[in-house]
Amino acid sequence: MKVAIVGCGYVGTATAQNLRVKSDYTITATTTTPERVAELEGVAQRVAVLKGNDKDAMTAVLQGQDAVILCVGAPNSNAYQESYLETATTLVSVLKDIPTVKQVIYTGTYSVYGDRQGELVNEESPVAPANPNGEILAETERVLLAASSPNLKVSILRLGGIYGPGRQLVKIFGRWAGTTRPGAGEDATNWVHLDDIVGGLTFALEHQLQGIYNLVGDVSLSSGELLDRIFEANNLPKASWDGSPSVRPYNARVSNLKIKAAGYQFVHPEMIEF
Repeated sequence: MKVAIVGCGYVGTATAQNLRVKSDYTITATTTTPERVAELEGVAQRVAVLKGNDKDAMTAVLQGQDAVILCVGAPNSNAYQESYLETATTLVSVLKDIPTVKQVIYTGTYSVYGDRQGELVNEESPVAPANPNGEILAETERVLLAASSPNLKVSILRLGGIYGPGRQLVKIFGRWAGTTRPGAGEDATNWVHLDDIVGGLTFALEHQLQGIYNLVGDVSLSSGELLDRIFEANNLPKASWDGSPSVRPYNARVSNLKIKAAGYQFVHPEMIEF
């Protein structure tokens, strides 16, 4: 199977590496950074430099491909429109003329559920983006799902916060040790290990998943519990909380039952690498 991975950052590169070792996959990797070509040549048979909104470049990359994994990320908060929505719109417009592509898998985010005051949500829950960038992410999902047809399966994996090798939780939150944080530490958090993102993408590809699936671990820790565990595991002073109203824009506990019912078994159902 020929698979194009559009956006080979942290997640895309690991996914390319995983699929490359399987003899039945031929991988095309894309990047916006020419300096990364040599690195990506180690995990993919073909590497292309392109921006997601470049229709001609996208067309050239996707010719003859069987599936597309869309793993784009925005370099900053001002680049969401170009990085996510424009890439998805370009991809959909190109696929109309490339009938070989039978599947698109997109790594989205649970943040589209918005602030649900800690309530449990699943894939049937309506999205409620809390800010303009959240709305861009929700619109990106809508654009991709609208391209579904009898000949094209589209699946959205709504990821939790991403952690794993090189992105350990202590690296993300260590600077907060011993500080006073806003809120009461009661907001829900949802995380997924890199191994399970790669596993989930591979599962979605091999099982031709269609529709929306949450991809988060089994345990939704409160922000206070999460920081306590990180700092205790690393012998760091605990954070305290000032009790002010929460301003976190995506406070929800996310269910992963749908993807488990489809047959996916998590590598790390509980959090590790504190």
